[in-house]
Amino acid sequence: MKILVTGAAGFIGMTTALRLLARADEVVGLDNLNDYYDVRLKQDRLARLTTHPRFRFFKMDIGDRAAVQSLFETERFDRVIHLAAQAGVRYSLQNPHAYVDSNISGFLNILEGCRHTAVQHLVYASSSSVYGGNTKMPFAEDDRVDHPVSLYAATKKANELMAHTYSHLYGLPTTGLRFFTVYGPWGRPDMALFLFTKAILEGRPIDVFNNGHMQRDFTYVDDIVEGVVRVTDRIATPQSGSVPYRIFNIGNNRPALLLHFIACVEKALEMPAKMNFLPLQPGDVPATYASTQALHDWVGFVPDTPMERGVSRFVAWYRDYHRVQTALCSD
Repeated sequence: MKILVTGAAGFIGMTTALRLLARADEVVGLDNLNDYYDVRLKQDRLARLTTHPRFRFFKMDIGDRAAVQSLFETERFDRVIHLAAQAGVRYSLQNPHAYVDSNISGFLNILEGCRHTAVQHLVYASSSSVYGGNTKMPFAEDDRVDHPVSLYAATKKANELMAHTYSHLYGLPTTGLRFFTVYGPWGRPDMALFLFTKAILEGRPIDVFNNGHMQRDFTYVDDIVEGVVRVTDRIATPQSGSVPYRIFNIGNNRPALLLHFIACVEKALEMPAKMNFLPLQPGDVPATYASTQALHDWVGFVPDTPMERGVSRFVAWYRDYHRVQTALCSD
């Protein structure tokens, strides 16, 4: 198939594109390479893709309506995996306009491109953040999600509503994936695993929020990508009524205490962490826990990477990428 992957220079985007290329799909990647974090990491991810003869890249902002429209009209994609977005809960408190520009206006441009070029299936990234302050565990797809606690979460809920509208009005099959905490090699520098690893290697204390009383449904990136590809292959059909629209949690279904996650990092690094215990941050939630039964029933999704193995793989990548072999960080 010919598949568009937006956010192709991102963590999940790159890994998804590699998976599709490995099975001989034609992949078109799109990314604006913004400076939300070090652009060099994005460029290095992209370099892993550009050597493939079935991959082509367009540097483009999804907020550019005319450019996105032209791309869809020219390329005529079979399916679209939309992962591009302004990420990060905490950054949404500092720069809210970036989230509306990318996650609302940009998503509308993708929907319009799919609608007008008869794309067979749109799979897009939602987020576990839509569950807000829900306390019933595990989070299930039929839980109410109308009380977001960050603008980022609000934009992701808006994406689900917008997709439903296009599925209803135009018969566009759409599937939203509520990602839970994803980690692994090539991960984002603003995520906990990257921050912890860097700080410990540099001999600095790590910030542990909510005084360590945090739980996250940490999910290894290869497991996530397997789920994304399986969902892309199975076009959304009506769950009830006549609208070809689906929403799924995609996570590990085994939440871990943050302190256990830190212990796995310490073990992989063979170094102890100095911890700076802090209160819960605005916009953050103390626990996430995914019910993944619906996704299992739909595509047989079963994540199988133990945390210890996944963290060890990240640490090995980090040491290699940053040329770190001792407690002194070379970058």
